[in-house]
Amino acid sequence: MRRYNRFTSKTMFVFLSVLILLLGTVIPAHAEPENEKPMPPSNHAEAAALIDVTSGRLLYSKKGDERMRIASLTKIMTAIVAIERGNLKDTVKITKNSFAKEGSSLFLKLGEEMSLENLLYGLMLRSGNDAASAIAEHVGGSEEGFVLMMNEKALELGLSNSHFMNPHGLDHDNHYSSANDLVKLTAYALKNATFKEIVKTPMKKAPNPNEKWDYKWDNKNKMLRFYDGADGVKTGYTKKAFRCLVSSATRNGQQIAAVTLNDGDDWNDHSNMLDYGFDNFSLNQITVQGQKIQGYSFVTGSSFSYALTKGEEGKVYKKLVLKKESNPDLNFGLRGYVELSLNGKMIGRVPVYAEGSQLPRETIKSAMAQDYDKGTLLQAAGKIIRLMFGGTQ
Repeated sequence: MRRYNRFTSKTMFVFLSVLILLLGTVIPAHAEPENEKPMPPSNHAEAAALIDVTSGRLLYSKKGDERMRIASLTKIMTAIVAIERGNLKDTVKITKNSFAKEGSSLFLKLGEEMSLENLLYGLMLRSGNDAASAIAEHVGGSEEGFVLMMNEKALELGLSNSHFMNPHGLDHDNHYSSANDLVKLTAYALKNATFKEIVKTPMKKAPNPNEKWDYKWDNKNKMLRFYDGADGVKTGYTKKAFRCLVSSATRNGQQIAAVTLNDGDDWNDHSNMLDYGFDNFSLNQITVQGQKIQGYSFVTGSSFSYALTKGEEGKVYKKLVLKKESNPDLNFGLRGYVELSLNGKMIGRVPVYAEGSQLPRETIKSAMAQDYDKGTLLQAAGKIIRLMFGGTQ
């Protein structure tokens, strides 16, 4: 009986020893999941987001879809709508409604006239609420008409957690956005050459009809002065929204934008967030316009780039999807699409044309949203209402 127990104990000891060795071989002590994103830096913001501007890839998000007050970050939407819908050379008059607006101001005089372009500089560099109202009245026919344009643009861009009640960002319970929406809006706006030039300007002078000297506006965005490669975008503050900031920077041809809402240490947090983006994600060109599709007489109709970590490079999957022969698009040379996916998720779609077709002009399009139908009933109704308010089409 004792012999059986000794044999059993010895056998069990050997078995357990071998099992432990095998487990140690199969499961390394420091194993990490494949393609795991690097750990982003901590920050003091209530909500935050980080995006690669070219591809629209969201690199980091903290409470990104939470609806919050956004103060003067509102003016990002004001500026891009005015640039797209207005004439920069127009002369804008300061009315009773826009004169002496509360909060930050350019201190424009009642009846004073200024070009829309210069007002946009005052709007984005000095956060002038008087400039915001004057721009809105001129482009939209009234503030209400312009706000309709702002909300229509939010719908077009798929900003589902945003709603605007004014063009300046003064507190209103129904005026809000989210960190994710704001960073997506910023990525879109930065692809507009006029917007991009305005927000990166450290100082702007403009004619002053009331004095012997010009207006001189220094940009409130301190990131432009102390962060390498900084090129935008907008500061914001109200007593209810607290400190809000959108920043952007470009290094080695890659532009990244960051958003924080209610952040008492935003300058440092933005530096760390942008560093995280540049250090861990690089912009990779996946396709080039005119690139031949192997095995077919087709070429790609556009270029496509995407921000990838080192572990993701070379792992983008490409799938050719051809259109049916009866499709009318075939008359114009369009043959289908190359669908691009990463880790099972579609990240983009590139049109494919028959060789010899006239390819479309290259346009930079954000990957952050789907292709929205421009002819929706809501947008058509918006146009009619704008005309009723006296705004431009």
